[in-house]
Amino acid sequence: QGQLVESGGGLVQAGGSLRLSCAASGRTFSSDNMAWFRQAPGKEREFVAAITWTSWSADRTYYADSVKGRFTISRDNAKNTVYLQMNSLQPEDTAVYSCAARGSAAHVSDQNTYLFWGQGTQVTVSS
Repeated sequence: QGQLVESGGGLVQAGGSLRLSCAASGRTFSSDNMAWFRQAPGKEREFVAAITWTSWSADRTYYADSVKGRFTISRDNAKNTVYLQMNSLQPEDTAVYSCAARGSAAHVSDQNTYLFWGQGTQVTVSS
């Protein structure tokens, strides 16, 4: 059993920044593959970023093309927390952002492989 709770969303002007946090409780997610997805009104949920864990190397990160170079995913295992630093935000980034855990490293962008989900946090970017 485990829970994920997102925070850090809000309203920001275009060009601004936000940092989302995903705090895990109930179990440790330090060796799990973690990801952020988002869902805009009227659209399907889409992959944003993922961070995978291996015992023999550093974490690997993956990004959707639409956020590459602007967003950074990271984790703090001591705090059992994953972050999404979002810079240069644009109105098209407006969405509910959700974190997910225990996905497949071979299919990081496939939401169906993730077992745990948070409730999401709203990010609104004004033009």
